[in-house]
Amino acid sequence: MVDFKIVLSDPQTGKSYKLDATGGSAGSFIGKKIGDELDGGSLGLAGYTLAITGGTDRTGIPARRDLPGTARKRLLLSDGPGMEEKYAGERRRKSVRGSEITGDFVQINAKIVKYGEKGLKSIFEGESEAAE
Repeated sequence: MVDFKIVLSDPQTGKSYKLDATGGSAGSFIGKKIGDELDGGSLGLAGYTLAITGGTDRTGIPARRDLPGTARKRLLLSDGPGMEEKYAGERRRKSVRGSEITGDFVQINAKIVKYGEKGLKSIFEGESEAAE
């Protein structure tokens, strides 16, 4: 089965937390698209609702919300994920991945949309607060 590293952002505090999803919990992400919401119970976050905000595959290529499907494409970009312009108006051809989550992904970025009863501090107590 697949393994994902989930970087979970908390919009209220501005902190992010790293989760490892394996087996069934990782399978709940397969087939979802960037922008989809899912229940956090599969990751041990009972009562929480998460929204997928992005991700990268095993070669570091970012996913774009506006590109449908699962394939990797080389697009002429002027802004957005996968593109940092060096001068105003610059456009470059860059490799990006479609918005659907597949087994090729390594990292998935998500944010909390709805909070559960238990606080995040108590859930992640003792673990490192993370990914920057």
